[in-house]
Amino acid sequence: MNIVLIGAGGHGKVVRDLILLHKNIKLIAFLDDKYKEVCKENNIFVGPISFVKTIMSMFPNVKFVITIGNNKIRKEMISKLNLPPIYYATLVHPTAIISPSVSLGYGTVVMANTVIDSDSQIGNHVIINTSSVVEHDNEVGDFVHLSPNSTLTGAVKIEEGVYIGAGATVIPNIKIGEWSIIGAGAAVINPIPANSTAVGVPAKVKEKHKMEEVS
Repeated sequence: MNIVLIGAGGHGKVVRDLILLHKNIKLIAFLDDKYKEVCKENNIFVGPISFVKTIMSMFPNVKFVITIGNNKIRKEMISKLNLPPIYYATLVHPTAIISPSVSLGYGTVVMANTVIDSDSQIGNHVIINTSSVVEHDNEVGDFVHLSPNSTLTGAVKIEEGVYIGAGATVIPNIKIGEWSIIGAGAAVINPIPANSTAVGVPAKVKEKHKMEEVS
């Protein structure tokens, strides 16, 4: 499978390294608007995002992954590209442990040493970052980012665009509303409304914001 990564920041580098661990996946291009011209580095094309159409003509069966950690910008990029879902790959690090009953959406990336347990449903363009734990019967919406070492215990519902900070824990049967931010190390023991920032142990809502303010 030929893969193009869009977004050459820190998250993109980690996904690049993930791809190198798979013999059946080949990274053919790394696109980011920090590149002004198209060139090749170590047999990989690098160039601006506008090079997408050319890459698609060169490699008809190419797949894309948006390697941008910011949920809002990742969603905006999907809208800008306007590609059918079939063009997005799902990538899983070889050290991840995923139950066969789990559903993984397109464009989603599962990083090293993560665990996703029985009957969990993971949406599209989700980042399950290093050493995260997603226990049984969780629902994780589109464009969610679970930071390293975060833990969702059983039957948690995470709506679209939520960002879970590093080391945060959500107890069973809790719902976190869309485009909310959970601070690093937080312990979420109560539902969190949409468009909120919650921090602390236990986590408390610190502020409310509009979706367009999420960063």
